[in-house]
Amino acid sequence: MKEFTLEELAQYNGKDGKKCYVAYNGKVYDVTDSSFWGDGLHVGMHNAGVDLTSDMDGAPHADEVFEGFEVVGVLK
Repeated sequence: MKEFTLEELAQYNGKDGKKCYVAYNGKVYDVTDSSFWGDGLHVGMHNAGVDLTSDMDGAPHADEVFEGFEVVGVLK
């Protein structure tokens, strides 16, 4: 499985036709096809290409929201 640094993950920001990846609890998810991540921005609050682990505490949903997305790697 591919290992991503934070710098590598930042390249997958969903902008200019790039894939849209986010990390959570050490796993990297491909959220490119989610309507909630248009242009690499989640509901106007969160950018793609980052580790969202610490942001989940304030989220209006639990971590099961990631269950439908493909794990494409792990965060170093």
